Amino acid sequence: MASHWSLPATRALTAYLMLAVANLVAIAVGASLLSNWTQWLLMPILTIAFVALARGATGLDPRLRTATLAALGFSWLGDLLPHLAPDSVAFLVMVGCFLLAQVAYIVGFLPHWRRSVLVTARPLAALYAVVFIALIAACAGGAGPLLGPVVVYGLTLTAMAVLATGLGRLTGLGGALFMLSDSLIALKAFREWDGRALSMAVMGTYAAAEALLVMGIVRQTAPPVTH
Repeated sequence: MASHWSLPATRALTAYLMLAVANLVAIAVGASLLSNWTQWLLMPILTIAFVALARGATGLDPRLRTATLAALGFSWLGDLLPHLAPDSVAFLVMVGCFLLAQVAYIVGFLPHWRRSVLVTARPLAALYAVVFIALIAACAGGAGPLLGPVVVYGLTLTAMAVLATGLGRLTGLGGALFMLSDSLIALKAFREWDGRALSMAVMGTYAAAEALLVMGIVRQTAPPVTH
């Protein structure tokens, strides 16, 4: 893995870390303009880092590379477009963009499903299902007409997190943190959880999740298991 850490990749990852920290600080002090701009820049900088890292990952599956780029792109739209959309549809816009991001990750991860907890640790796979059911139960009362889209997104997110375990510990942790981040968003939206600490937790786990997914993906040089 050390050979993958070229100077451009190191610089981009350092910039990503600094942006993530600046975003958390901005949220903590209530600097909304700064928190917005740092959030909008996270995925473009991480994409630059991924491209630089992928150049050194000679065995990286082209399908996985393309799917990751698509997922990062849709994640960026999920960060940006809700701020530009009317308040009445901003949440659905965010869910739609991140739904496409999760689908893109699933497309990249699916060939490696035989290495995931679906096969190697079924009790752990069942735990993901329990977490999903508990989250939907917690949010159902406040979701109203949005319950359908929330269930669809939750199923897709859970599938991504489970399949991410097939590429190794980094992607597995990244998928779990992504699920945690979006679970906090759902609780904020439908259980009226609020506060700067919650917003910091959402963004902190999200930024960490995307970075871990990227770093785990570029380590993936083994072909999918086909038997």
